[in-house]
Amino acid sequence: MPRAGLCSCWGGQVLPLLLAYICYLLLGATIFQLLEKQAEAQSRDQFQLEKLRFLENYTCLDQQALEQFVQVILEARVKGVNPKGNSTNPSNWDFGSSFFFAGTVVTTIGYGNLAPSTEAGQVFCVFYALMGIPLNVVFLNHLGTGLRAHLTTLDRWEDHPRHSQVLGLALFLTLGTLVILIFPPMFFSHVEGWSFREGFYFAFITLSTIGFGDYVVGTDPSKHYIAVYRSLAAIWILLGLAWLAVVLSLGSLLLHRCSRLWLLIRGLDLKDGADPDSDPRPQKIPISA
Repeated sequence: MPRAGLCSCWGGQVLPLLLAYICYLLLGATIFQLLEKQAEAQSRDQFQLEKLRFLENYTCLDQQALEQFVQVILEARVKGVNPKGNSTNPSNWDFGSSFFFAGTVVTTIGYGNLAPSTEAGQVFCVFYALMGIPLNVVFLNHLGTGLRAHLTTLDRWEDHPRHSQVLGLALFLTLGTLVILIFPPMFFSHVEGWSFREGFYFAFITLSTIGFGDYVVGTDPSKHYIAVYRSLAAIWILLGLAWLAVVLSLGSLLLHRCSRLWLLIRGLDLKDGADPDSDPRPQKIPISA
């Protein structure tokens, strides 16, 4: 009956996945709390201490005036204005930066360090995302399919020598890792003054579309970036997302084949007296006239 089938599906597949999902979230919450809570408390205490020192050095200010000034800084930061430097800082809405922002909208990265502040800009952003996000999904799917079509994929192991398949796949993964995940973080680290760890962290958080916004390229007012710097970063994001789509599709194919092989081996083991070298397919029985 349909109800019995639904209950069987829920108990056999959905419920274990739900429990694993919840346990994974609980594990992540516990580890993040252990790693970050103490550091947050130290940063909070340090900030309060710095405010007290500032009031001691500038006795003409009181606590209320300082809090108002901090609020002004926070509001400016929310609107994308970097509190460091002066009014000669590069605009966050020149064409290159706007192109970079448009890329973060359609890819759903959303760093959070910059957002439209005008009513017209917010309304346009909503409709732009409604059209741009599906367009981005279709574009990445077609681009990933095109890249995958030029590879020797796991679906065609039967038609080509296995060593050439492994060599082609390894070459694709190696070159992609270098071009997408190694060289760009090195370049960003050099330009932004980050360590390689910070550059790789930025690349992973960006290409996974998490986009915390703690590291963003082209935002340091003390540096002079080339005009197309952030535009090139946006193009790298699109290419990186397409490459990851191909890698994930290859990974899913590999897992699918491994699961089929495991089920086949398990089925052979369950057969009493089955020959492991025999063909598991059913044999045709000749019909006599």
